[in-house]
Amino acid sequence: MPPQQQDKYIVKNKPVTLTCRSTPATQIYFKCNGEWVHQDDHYIEHSVDPATGLPVMWVTIDITRQQVEKIFGLDEYWCQCVAWSTTGTQKSQKAYIRIAYLRKNFEEEPQSKEVALDQEVSLRCHPPEGVPPAEVEWQRNEDLVDPASDPNFVIMPDHNLVIKAARLADTGNYTCVAKNIVARRKSNSATVLVFVNGGWSTWTTWSSCSAVCGRGWQKRSRSCTNPTPLNGGTSCDGQNVQKSACVATCPVDGGWSEWSKWSACGADCSMWRSRECTQPSPGTGGKDCQGLDLQSLNCTSEQCPQSECSPFLSEDVALYVGMVAVALCLTLLLIVVVLVYRRKKEGLDADVADSSILTTGFQPMGIKPSKPENSHLLTIQPDLTTTTTSYQGTLRSRHDATAKFSMTNGPLLDPLPNGSHTLHNGKLNPDPAEFVSRFSTQSYFKTLPRDVANTSYGTFNFLGGRLTIPNTGISLLIPPEAIPRGKIYEIYLTVQRKEDLRLPLAGCQTLLSPVVSCGPPGVVLSRPVILSMDHCFDACLDNWAVRLKKQNYEGTWEDVLLMGEELVSEPFYCQLEAETCRLFSEQLGTFAVVGESLHMGAAKRLRLVLFSDAYCSTLEYNIRVYCMDDTQDVFKEVMQMERQLGGRLIDEPHVLLFKDSYHNLRLSIHDMPQAHWRSKLLAGYQEIPFYHIWNGSQRYLHCTFTLERLSLSTCELTCQLCVWQVEGEGQSFSLDFNIFLVMDSNATALAGPSAFQIPYLIRQKICSSLDAPCPNGADWRMLAQRLKLERYGHFFASKASPTSGILDLWEAQHFHSGNINQLAAVMADIGKQEAMIFLVSDGDC
Repeated sequence: MPPQQQDKYIVKNKPVTLTCRSTPATQIYFKCNGEWVHQDDHYIEHSVDPATGLPVMWVTIDITRQQVEKIFGLDEYWCQCVAWSTTGTQKSQKAYIRIAYLRKNFEEEPQSKEVALDQEVSLRCHPPEGVPPAEVEWQRNEDLVDPASDPNFVIMPDHNLVIKAARLADTGNYTCVAKNIVARRKSNSATVLVFVNGGWSTWTTWSSCSAVCGRGWQKRSRSCTNPTPLNGGTSCDGQNVQKSACVATCPVDGGWSEWSKWSACGADCSMWRSRECTQPSPGTGGKDCQGLDLQSLNCTSEQCPQSECSPFLSEDVALYVGMVAVALCLTLLLIVVVLVYRRKKEGLDADVADSSILTTGFQPMGIKPSKPENSHLLTIQPDLTTTTTSYQGTLRSRHDATAKFSMTNGPLLDPLPNGSHTLHNGKLNPDPAEFVSRFSTQSYFKTLPRDVANTSYGTFNFLGGRLTIPNTGISLLIPPEAIPRGKIYEIYLTVQRKEDLRLPLAGCQTLLSPVVSCGPPGVVLSRPVILSMDHCFDACLDNWAVRLKKQNYEGTWEDVLLMGEELVSEPFYCQLEAETCRLFSEQLGTFAVVGESLHMGAAKRLRLVLFSDAYCSTLEYNIRVYCMDDTQDVFKEVMQMERQLGGRLIDEPHVLLFKDSYHNLRLSIHDMPQAHWRSKLLAGYQEIPFYHIWNGSQRYLHCTFTLERLSLSTCELTCQLCVWQVEGEGQSFSLDFNIFLVMDSNATALAGPSAFQIPYLIRQKICSSLDAPCPNGADWRMLAQRLKLERYGHFFASKASPTSGILDLWEAQHFHSGNINQLAAVMADIGKQEAMIFLVSDGDC
């Protein structure tokens, strides 16, 4: 029987052996590509078939690579066995001999992908050309991917790998492997990154209302943890905190109704009346009415029924007789006492001189007599016959009790004893060195820095005044009558350095204002003073929870006010403006404004200030960029420090909104003339970490760009500074080196009338005219509306003089820019004739 052949492959240069088997009676020859193979090339071997026991003949030939290559490209090389015997001729199937190979380059390699969780992934792979065709398998991180053990993987007939639903565990490097009998090839690895987009958790329940009674706020929160973003997945979009207004039901204390009429006299000779706790009825935890709801009274003898009351008639008569007797005795005793007192008084009067001589020497001779029509206004003159008997803080009496009173026409206030004082522009100031040394011994002043440049002080009486720290935006308005009559206070105002007095900040809290101290603490005030200071946040209370903190006597900080939730009954009230905070305070002390961002939309205002060397004698030139809170006090300190360093201001300060996004602030310089300048920085930009800025405790955050000019003759530099928050909207500023800002100074303390725009007497007339309610509304409420202060009407209404509070706030707002004629126009618009008093000269006032 002719043998059967199979296809063969030549691997490298190794020959391929073809074998045919037949019985010895048969002749066998090989025929390759239609030509007979010479018999000398055959190898014949005889053996016995173990199955049948018959003799078997094996005929073998070797095919070399050179034989196959001779016809390569023309046709495939093939061989077959041809056997013949007496029974006939038979041919085997053709056996094709091919040269095996596997090329190096994949026709298509897998590509890296970023896919969402549970998304289907398809990695394509087209293996290199080869004979025989290559088999394909996949590896993940060098480990074999077995679809049989993990049904989430499928290898398609076209060799592509499909991941049905991507899991976090499927993240890795995937490699396509092609192999045949010649070689094994690996593709480039493709990274599959399975990311998870963040999802919001469910909202927490609403917190309890912040107000115990009335309007308040409540909030709820959620977190981006359902799921948490992973492997670059997007964060949750939206707010993580929601704030909502709420109204807490106020407890209602019960109130008694009117007593009912007395009942008729009963059989027990008594009558009664009652009342109910219904006006109003107690509710929502309010207190019940205190007292009796039923009252009884004995009837007179005439009202009592005779049949019932006759046994008691004799007892009543005896009682009345006794009471009359006691009254007569007391009357006689009183007459005797009056007679004795008159006798003693007549004897005493004969020995005492005219009492007018005791008071004549204390009448002020230099004071003009009051006009009859304005007698009620001239009561503001100080009482020079009294001395201060109570002590609060630093307190001076108006005159020394042991010294003689000057009868000359001197100033209204004599110099204070035992101290060196000077009077400039209506302000009474002690010597700076003497003031600091004297106050440094007081317990409340020991923590204050002895920095006269950042401290203002003055002596004030009931006429009030103002303290201002120049170029800081910080001032203290002391309204008239805020200091009780008969008292004089030495008051100071100072800015605390943040590095000397660190506030305890937690979480997302940040300092939004300077730390300001005014004192001495503990002084008695008759009405609130107004402390004005800058802040550096966007003034949107929907984005912030802003609190006023006050340092107590032990040195710990307490929350005394939540802005937007003020109560008129509290000693503190705050008016929030775009860049300034006006604090009404009935107490002096150390204050700071602290904010907590409610979501990433909250932003702080940064002031970017650029300085350079005033003189450049070397090749190096430095540009310093300060990133500070947008408050005037910090800017003043930087200006003072740069003035000592010899620096100069390059450009006007710029404002940047720095958002609560946890991203750093990046700064870089561009567009320098490369022919004349180059930067010595190794990196292309500098960064200030987010928390260094957001915390607000570091005052002098800055970056220094060191540039180098290529020639000493170069004297011009133009470039651009780019400042932006990473992953935020950038801002660019062009630098001009020819601008230098000159800071001017203002008076630090103004005492008495010179501290106010509105003269004192005119102020009194306005208050008396507008405080009383007017049926047509032409009163203090219309004044608040015209001055755009109606938002704080409930605060003014809680004061004894609402108009006075409005004028105090106007003074605090318009000290430098106020126009008194505009205020007169407002009064005229209201319809008050008092508008004409603004035309009165200062001499008449």
